[in-house]
Amino acid sequence: MRNGMVKGKGLGIILAVAVTVALLFTACAPGPPVEEKKVVRIGMIAPLTGPPAAAVQVAWRNAVDYLSYFEEVGVPGLTLPPGVTIELAWGDSAYDMPRAISIYERMRGDVVIFYLPSPTEAAGLKSRLDRDGVAGFVMSIDEAMMYPPSSLFTIYPTDSESFAVACDWIMENWKEERPPRVAFMGPDVPTGRAAEVMGTAYAKGIGIEMLPFEVVPTVPLDPSPQLLRLAERGADFVYIQSIWITALAVMRDAERLGLTDKIRFGGMENSQSTPVLELGPAVEDYFSPRRLPWYKEVPILEDVLREYRGKIDTMGDGAATLVLIPVWIEAIGIAIEEVGYENLDGRAVKEAMYGIKDFDPHGTGKKVTYTPEDHRGNPIIRIYEVQGGEVVPVSDWREAPMLVPEG
Repeated sequence: MRNGMVKGKGLGIILAVAVTVALLFTACAPGPPVEEKKVVRIGMIAPLTGPPAAAVQVAWRNAVDYLSYFEEVGVPGLTLPPGVTIELAWGDSAYDMPRAISIYERMRGDVVIFYLPSPTEAAGLKSRLDRDGVAGFVMSIDEAMMYPPSSLFTIYPTDSESFAVACDWIMENWKEERPPRVAFMGPDVPTGRAAEVMGTAYAKGIGIEMLPFEVVPTVPLDPSPQLLRLAERGADFVYIQSIWITALAVMRDAERLGLTDKIRFGGMENSQSTPVLELGPAVEDYFSPRRLPWYKEVPILEDVLREYRGKIDTMGDGAATLVLIPVWIEAIGIAIEEVGYENLDGRAVKEAMYGIKDFDPHGTGKKVTYTPEDHRGNPIIRIYEVQGGEVVPVSDWREAPMLVPEG
C-alpha cells in the first residue's frame, strides 16, 4: 500500500510537471498573427500660446475630439480601410515663425497633411509645402495664399471674398441716398489685414465709402481712441477683421462710449462667437458673413462635445471641424485606394484632394469640391446676426465672388 501510494504520488508529480511544461510550450508558441496598426498622421502647427491662443486652442481641442469620436463612435458615411487610424501630431509655434519652421522640418516626412489654423504659419510655410508637395489646410486666408493655387487648401472663400458678400448685403439693405460709410478695424497682422486690399476695392466698386483702417492690438486694452475717430468720421458700419478676443474688447468699449446705437458692428466669422454673445445687448444685431453654419445648426457637433467635454464648450465656430476633418479622412481614403497604404505619402494625399466632389458628410450644406484651379473647397456664404442673444441666419447661402489679384 505504501509503495502504491508512493507510486501514485510520483505519477501525480510527473503529470503535474508534464502539464506545466506543456503550458510553458503553449505560452511560448507563436499565436495567430496580430495585424499591425496602420497609422496615418496629420501635423498641426499652431500658436497654442501667445495672443491668438484662446481661439486656436478651440480648433485644437475640436480636432482632437472629432478624431476620437470618429475612431471610437464612428461617423455615418465616413470610413477608412480596415486597420487604418489617424493620429494628430501637434506643435506649439508660440506665434514665432522660426519655431514653426523648426516644427515643420521635424514633422516633415512623417505626416501626410498639415493643419495650419493661423495665417502667419500658413504664409511662412507655404514655400516648404510647395517644395515637399504636401497639402496644408488654412483657416484664415487671403488671396496671396489661394491664388494661384498651390499647396494650401481651405474649405471656404478668402476673408476679402467673405467681406465682399457682407458689402453686397449692406448695399441691399441700405435705405439712405448717400453711400454707406464702412471701416475696417483689426490688428496689424496678416489676419487683420487679410481683407483690406481686395475687400476695399470691391466695396468701393459697388458704391461704399471706405474709411481709413483703424489698427488695434489683437488683445486691445483700450480701443476708445480708434472708436471715437470712427464716430467723428461718421462711420455707419465697423467691420472687425480679427478673432473674438479683439471683438470682445472693442464691443465692450463701444457700449461704454454709447456707440452701439449709432454704428452697426460686425466682423469676420470667428468674431461672432459665444464669449462675445455674453456681452448681451451690446452685441445685438452684430453681423457676420459666416462661411459655415452656427454650431447649434449641426447636431453632431454637440454630440462630439458632450461625448468628450460633458458640455457644449465652443466659441461658436466649431462647425469648421465638421467639414475640415472629414475632408482629410476622405482624401486619405482616396489616396490609399489609389496607391495603397504602403505607398501613402503627402504627395499622394494632395493629389487625392482633386477626387473630392460635392462632399458633405454631415449635411451642413457645405458641399466641398476641389479642382486644380480652385482650392477653396466651397465658396458659399450666409449672413448671420445676433438677435435676442442668439446667432441666426438673415440671408440665403450665396456664392462669394472670386477675387483674384491682377498680375
